Amino acid sequence: MNDVAAPAAPARTVSFTFGDPVPVLESGGILDYVHCWQNGRYYEPPVSLDGLSRATRANVYLGSGLRFKTNMLVRTFKPNRILSREAFEQFAMDWVHFGMGYLERRNSVIGNAVALVPALAKYMRRGIEPGTFYQVRGWKDEHEFEPGSVFQLREADVNQEIYGLPEWRPSLQSALLNESATLFRRKYYNNGSHAGFILYMTDEQTTESDVDALRESLKSTRGVGNFRNLFLYSPGGKKDGLQLIPVSEVAAKDEFTGIKSVTRDDVLASLRIPPQLLGVVPQNAGGFGSIRDAYTVWGETELAALQTRMLRVNDWLGQEVIAFDPFDPKALGGGA
Repeated sequence: MNDVAAPAAPARTVSFTFGDPVPVLESGGILDYVHCWQNGRYYEPPVSLDGLSRATRANVYLGSGLRFKTNMLVRTFKPNRILSREAFEQFAMDWVHFGMGYLERRNSVIGNAVALVPALAKYMRRGIEPGTFYQVRGWKDEHEFEPGSVFQLREADVNQEIYGLPEWRPSLQSALLNESATLFRRKYYNNGSHAGFILYMTDEQTTESDVDALRESLKSTRGVGNFRNLFLYSPGGKKDGLQLIPVSEVAAKDEFTGIKSVTRDDVLASLRIPPQLLGVVPQNAGGFGSIRDAYTVWGETELAALQTRMLRVNDWLGQEVIAFDPFDPKALGGGA
């Protein structure tokens, strides 16, 4: 009796899903209840100040908007012998970027204030004892200020009363998405304006040496030569023996312009700055409206609020060292 081989089981179709959804608030959790933990000498900030510093350079609209606020504060500030314009600029920049700024009081031999020197907010830590502050630049690189010699200007926060947080923090994800879209577009462009493909070869006439030669030819088209043409000769080959299947066509059409526009609007909304004041080019025929009107409304609302909060320094020092020139919309120049 001859043995008959059992027929091979037919190949079955396999399907699966991938890419589980990622929660938007994945960075939260139980650590939200810690807020500002202390190490025995000072409190740690609730967020990474180094991360905030790097994030401001990730997006052109965010960095430009923060610089615009700083410039407007410096432009209207009245310098004096205790607080120079240069020192105020650093103080204002720290406060706008990090939601907090610090000034150290330097006294004369008789105890009078002779200068207010800004301390970089990125490295400042508030001590556990009232009125104490530390400057921490790294491991075992700490400086403790004289108690009561440092003033802290902070944005109010609903979770803790130790440090200030910048008001633009809700738009951080939009700023990073804007950066990611730009980086993806750069890689897409450097790759020859395509996102990738599968080269599917089923031609029986093709040998291993032919495959190796084709592999080397494709490798040589990367980088500088990615716009060169490739000639393939296969005698006796079939029409469908070599197929080019794109695998990321959807990703290539990523609505780059739409992402940039939406994330830009998110960042400007968090900064509360009209787009025409930052040089944003309108995409519609009507434009953004009068730049003078936008400048006037912003100055009388947002700039005035910033200036008012900075006057707390005067209450702490007991004398007027921060004062501003009246806001003048006519200083913008002629024309709307």
